Amino acid sequence: MNFFAALVDPSMPFVRNALIAGLLSSLLFGVLGSVVTVKRIAGLAGSISHAVLGGIGLALFLDANKIIPGMPPIVGALIFALLAAALIGLVSLKAKQREDTVINAIWAIGMSLGILFIAKTPSYADPMSYLFGNILLVTSTDIYLLAILDIIVVILAWRYYPQIEASAFDEEFARTRGVKTDWVFLVTLGVTAVSVVLLQTFVGIVMVIAMLTLPTGVASYFSKNLRGMMLLSSIFSFIFSFIGLALSWQLDLPSGGTIVLVAGIVFIAISSVRIRRKA
Repeated sequence: MNFFAALVDPSMPFVRNALIAGLLSSLLFGVLGSVVTVKRIAGLAGSISHAVLGGIGLALFLDANKIIPGMPPIVGALIFALLAAALIGLVSLKAKQREDTVINAIWAIGMSLGILFIAKTPSYADPMSYLFGNILLVTSTDIYLLAILDIIVVILAWRYYPQIEASAFDEEFARTRGVKTDWVFLVTLGVTAVSVVLLQTFVGIVMVIAMLTLPTGVASYFSKNLRGMMLLSSIFSFIFSFIGLALSWQLDLPSGGTIVLVAGIVFIAISSVRIRRKA
């Protein structure tokens, strides 16, 4: 059965769930990806996403050892994601450390803790589905949570767009104009943390950062402002997701990796064309 036939097949609701999840995720990838890319802190999403593995490993460990029976991995992931975001914000703002230093430290610590917890989990625990995702396992609950988060992100982006734009392009100038740049930074971290936890189901922990940056990178070649970049990167993200899903279904390939590969190929192709024109 081809992908389009599977989409309308009543016995395969998981395919439609995957497409809906791709659409909802694309909005998050577009809006948040544009902000973190312009602020040059895209690495923070990678740090938070990898720290999430520590929370997943902890949840699996506590459940397997009957310490907290039935603890879902998403709860551990959310706790670690918010802790990582809080640490990045605290150290960056109070200790005046460079964000990239904090990001790399949390990245390494989170991954290490996750590996240790999973290694000590009595029953077999396969981290592959968390690392690389499986969009075909997206549930209706995941879709509802993504939809709620989309609404929150769109409202925040619409309501505080001038502050977000000013803070993203020139933080010092924005501060002199009365913009509470520290709060913009902290809210960005918090929303990104929650988004990463939900998006890891879509493309996995390892590939979240790729989908936050590649569609935005493509959109940056055609955008004149942050608003346009958000819109175009959301559109590109959905196109990449749709093509990647269709190819992965037809060729029996992992969906997350296929989606990211499509996005990467398009980004490299457009970048190469732009470089040749400037040469």
